[in-house]
Amino acid sequence: MEVILSIAGLGKSFSGQPILQDFDLEVKASEFITLLGPSGCGKTTLLRIIAGFEKPDTGTILLDGKNLLSLPAEKRKVNTVFQSYALFPHLSVFNNVAFGLKIKKINGRELENRVIQALEQVKMIDFSARYPHQLSGGQQQRVAMARAIVNQPRILLLDEPLSALDARLRREMQIELKKLQRELGIAFIFVTHDQEEALSMSDRILVMQEGKIAQLGTPRQVYEEPENLYVARFIGDINFFPGEICTVSDSDQVEVCIFGRQITAHTLRQFQPGDKVVLLLRPEDLRLYEHPPKEIKTFAGSIVERSYRGSTLDTLVRLDDGPLLTTCEFFDEDDPDFDYSVGERVYVSWVKGWEVVLPDEDY
Repeated sequence: MEVILSIAGLGKSFSGQPILQDFDLEVKASEFITLLGPSGCGKTTLLRIIAGFEKPDTGTILLDGKNLLSLPAEKRKVNTVFQSYALFPHLSVFNNVAFGLKIKKINGRELENRVIQALEQVKMIDFSARYPHQLSGGQQQRVAMARAIVNQPRILLLDEPLSALDARLRREMQIELKKLQRELGIAFIFVTHDQEEALSMSDRILVMQEGKIAQLGTPRQVYEEPENLYVARFIGDINFFPGEICTVSDSDQVEVCIFGRQITAHTLRQFQPGDKVVLLLRPEDLRLYEHPPKEIKTFAGSIVERSYRGSTLDTLVRLDDGPLLTTCEFFDEDDPDFDYSVGERVYVSWVKGWEVVLPDEDY
């Protein structure tokens, strides 16, 4: 896909405090890209700069090859859906959606056709005469979407638009939003704090850390192949095995010394013997055994807590060497013994090749 938005060297500070630092990003046509990170990392500031509500201190932004920063907000082919939706309470659904077109001096049959089309796309045409207070949270969110897409933007910016919804409605709207994005073929830049939301909706995820990009990749890449410990800690649950590189082979394998044992691990990173590292494993990568299997290296421990979640059994295991591990196994209804008791002795291993080895940033 072609690149429609190109950001280079973007910088922004408030009261001398850097919010964005030398920020580069390319967004492709029809791409759903999510900005994920903690409060204060620069997500909303980036959206506001793209939308024209803030001016950067440095950098350039090109939309379809043209300088976006030279245009006022109302002239940019960019629209924003805010967290609060910001609907006009005194206007009907139809007139809320039509408002932006009227500002642009679009009236008559063209206005009516475009508003009807936008309301049909978000399945709100039957509510066009209602007012915001007569709508549910999900319906208000759809109206906010219609008001944005009626202007036919090249890029739609969404600043945590689902955060005010309850959990069930939020899941439903995630599906609807992704479906709508595919139908419209518009690039979406979506801001959220919710990791699961980002993983389930995005084509690419941009994990932000203090105004910089910590990692940019597909949901699978940022979850299964974190590039640093910050991303590993931020995305989902993960287990940490601190260790040291013992030996390095000519292939993609290293020997890692963990709690006095030498473990073979796969990695494409370059390490030297003596390097301090952390071996990372997701809860679903781990396997529990009642008895130590032959020819598989395991760590012994005891069950601390278990949680039945229908399809999975989540278990906390305290290794004899000290660390507390989180494991997640799919529940086997055909195996009545598939369960554990608090205090029970178990042996922990993992699927070979699923480990990630990263430099230990604390050293």
